[in-house]
Amino acid sequence: MLEASNFFAGFALGCLVYIGLQVLGSVPKRPHLPPGPKGIPLVGNLNDLPPPRVFEAHHWLKLKGLYGPISSITVMGQTIIIINSWKLASQLLDKRSAKHSSRPKIMMAGEMVGWENSLGFSPYNDRFRTHRKNMARMIGSKRAAAKYDKLQEAEVAHFLLHVLDDPERFMDHIRNRALQGRHTHQNAGQAMDNVTAAGVPGAFLVDILPLLRYVPCWFPGCELQETCQEMVFMLDDFTEKPYAFVKHQHASGKQDNSFVSRLLEVGDSTEEARFTTKWSALSLYADGADTKKAQEEIDCVIGNERLPNCSDRASLPYVNAIVKEVLRWNLVVPMGLPYISTVDDVFEGYFIPRDALIMANIWYFAHDPEVHQDPMRFKPERFLSTDGKQPEQDPHTYTFGFGRRVCPGRVLADNALFLNIAQSLAVLHIRKDENGAQPELLFTPGMISHPEPFKAAITPRSPQHEQLIRSLEHEFPWEESDSHIIEMQGQAS
Repeated sequence: MLEASNFFAGFALGCLVYIGLQVLGSVPKRPHLPPGPKGIPLVGNLNDLPPPRVFEAHHWLKLKGLYGPISSITVMGQTIIIINSWKLASQLLDKRSAKHSSRPKIMMAGEMVGWENSLGFSPYNDRFRTHRKNMARMIGSKRAAAKYDKLQEAEVAHFLLHVLDDPERFMDHIRNRALQGRHTHQNAGQAMDNVTAAGVPGAFLVDILPLLRYVPCWFPGCELQETCQEMVFMLDDFTEKPYAFVKHQHASGKQDNSFVSRLLEVGDSTEEARFTTKWSALSLYADGADTKKAQEEIDCVIGNERLPNCSDRASLPYVNAIVKEVLRWNLVVPMGLPYISTVDDVFEGYFIPRDALIMANIWYFAHDPEVHQDPMRFKPERFLSTDGKQPEQDPHTYTFGFGRRVCPGRVLADNALFLNIAQSLAVLHIRKDENGAQPELLFTPGMISHPEPFKAAITPRSPQHEQLIRSLEHEFPWEESDSHIIEMQGQAS
């Protein structure tokens, strides 16, 4: 009797174990994260972050050869997804943008310095949607951006006049005033350099260990607070003074055609609005840019009695090809701005957890040899239909971001780039320096990349072209400086 009881007890226990295993086996297993290097205890993949002064896009591209087009690392519990494929980036960030459109909290650049108030760093919330809606209304379409054509033409005209009088400093003459209606404040460049350095996730240790923000400046070896205060001052000088200036001009009945002034006219009452738009050109001076061919096209279509404008764009296919090649060849934001997932997701069989940081290697999208033939060469012809070949992928599909985070000022930026290139080529010869050496074009690392200074010989194409440049001063006269008002606004605040 006892043996029978033991038998039935064992049988029942076996059944329970079998049923339990079946139930556990029927529960779907959560997919793994995308592959990546193995981390170490506590800090994870801290040592796999890009070293200082290293071009981040090149660093992250190494993971593609080791783990494929999508990979991941984990740093102090923060999952980072790296995408080295345009198709995958488009599928995740365009088609699933409802799940992957927010921004991470970057402690140094965002909360400590103040860039979190800018549209680019703002999380995907009601404030972001309101500001983006305002920007879309002002500059989000070709029709809306056309309101700024004359303003942008005036800026290029002043640039050409500066280059004519002082060609050695042509890199210093690249300034933009479309935002506040006056020349950019002298600290604008430093403010942008600061966000370039601090905007890369993990660039400062405080991004990984937020408690470090409370370490006092007198603590040995801690210069964080001092660095932060300098960045805050530069950002405030760059944003608050010009914004207060526009409000002053608006209240005085001296509104101009600037974006912020138009925003005030339609009733935006937020005191926090800070908008920046960045353009980059000058990459066309590389070996491979057929400036003579572009000039012949301009001469044939436009002549030499006026400068090309945005209405001529459709008639200048080679110049347009140069614009696209500039966008592709020298990316302003090589890794874009990082995205944050707001919900768990499964993509390509991999688990994308909520709050994962997603980085798209836009530089590689533009230099993928399977998409762009001979990608390191500056070759505008790749975007023309020649000899029965289809043009290569248009860089506009990736250079301005993805999904709900695509740059709202992309039309305005693209117009500015076209005008700078077309009008400069129309009247200037851009050649190698006096030694005939091809300049070595070096690009800075960081969130925003730009060419290092280089030498070039820039001269008017002819006396007639020089006269055409001089005539721009009458068409777009210099305005009286209001810098003293800007400084007064800063003192008042």
